Amino acid sequence: MTEFVFENGFLSGAGFKFRAVCGRAGVSRRKAEGDGATPAGWLPLLRVLYRADRTKIPGCAVAVEPIGPRDGWCDDPLDVAYNRPVRLPYPARHEALWREDGIYDIAGVLGWNMAPVERGRGSAIFLHVARPDYAPTEGCIALALADLRACLTAGLTGVRVV
Repeated sequence: MTEFVFENGFLSGAGFKFRAVCGRAGVSRRKAEGDGATPAGWLPLLRVLYRADRTKIPGCAVAVEPIGPRDGWCDDPLDVAYNRPVRLPYPARHEALWREDGIYDIAGVLGWNMAPVERGRGSAIFLHVARPDYAPTEGCIALALADLRACLTAGLTGVRVV
């Protein structure tokens, strides 16, 4: 088990320290859907999603799954599939995983509000590729593609957000 820590704009672990960004509202111990915060605490890496048309399979310690144009994630707290993957088109509010901006070319699904799912406690918390300007996320943790690959190759199994 290789734990990384996100603190003060950096993701550190396994001898690495990489610039990273979190949610626009910072880190919160009281995460709620749509608040723009990254949840504090231990977030296990459950699996890694990637776009096979843009990047090779990332080496990592968890299951790896390719995504396609019909893959999405439900972020509607009133829907039965809240905080779960869905197939598009989907009638409830959701996020498309197949994106043109490249931020989900590799995306680690972090275990926030998953077992059991609590409606309104936050959804779709990923470890993904940062935008070129390192703009804040909606609640995820993001870093450069090469840095994300290095973390996964080093055996990252989760992130402690402090």
